[in-house]
Amino acid sequence: MAAPKKYSDELRARAVRLYRESDPKPVIRKLAEQLGVHHEALRNWIRQDEADCGERADRPTSEMVEENKQLRKRVADLERVNAVLRDASAYFASEIGPTRR
Repeated sequence: MAAPKKYSDELRARAVRLYRESDPKPVIRKLAEQLGVHHEALRNWIRQDEADCGERADRPTSEMVEENKQLRKRVADLERVNAVLRDASAYFASEIGPTRR
């Protein structure tokens, strides 16, 4: 499977602006062809812009996606720290021996 093609942020913004400012709305396939981008890429960009503008509730905003990415990274870091602490605790508990009363 081929890696997805990377498009510049400027191209994305221009493509979405062209679509949103057109009246009547152009056919996404034709506009995508004129811009030299895949029609599904353009469709996703438009949907994401609509979500970011509060016009769609069926997908997260770009801000939410970024926040979720940061939170997943933080959770992974905390899980690594917890694993180290758990291992250290088990090691020191075995070194001390059984607890005396």
